[in-house]
Amino acid sequence: MDNGLTHDGSVFINFRRYVSDPKEHGFRWVDIKQLRFSAEAVDDRGALAALIEHEQFRDDYAGGGVLPDGPRHGPYWLRSITPDLYEPMSQERAVQILREWVDPLWDVPTALEADLQREVFARLAAADGIYCLSDLGDEAIHDWGRVHDHFHEFVLIDRSAGRVTLIVAADD
Repeated sequence: MDNGLTHDGSVFINFRRYVSDPKEHGFRWVDIKQLRFSAEAVDDRGALAALIEHEQFRDDYAGGGVLPDGPRHGPYWLRSITPDLYEPMSQERAVQILREWVDPLWDVPTALEADLQREVFARLAAADGIYCLSDLGDEAIHDWGRVHDHFHEFVLIDRSAGRVTLIVAADD
């Protein structure tokens, strides 16, 4: 348990697994971290603060995995991220951003579409609150943070399931 959140599992969807030519959308992936919270958990901003403080948030998403004392989160210095930088977002807008990232001109393989539907889009549909990390600007990017071409981050709060889900969709 860490700040009222308990890591409850992760899912990693690597697009490379679904394509025959890795150069064709082979460097895209979605990382999903699920955390449970207690029934007496605080409001959404408090849940976002607890997530930012959780060790699972200390992931550079560049192959190093979670570093419990790490100073990075994705392309950003961890110290640059606060709950106020997460903007509330509608399910429709979140789906639009992710669908545009997946690429509407690409014939998405059936197995990948099924996995995205189950692991990403169904979670968006069930969430009571959806938050998107704002673009933090150049000053927040860490020393080698530009390894990601695209970096989309959503935090889903599902109160009925007692779950906070961190979804990162990126390509490198």
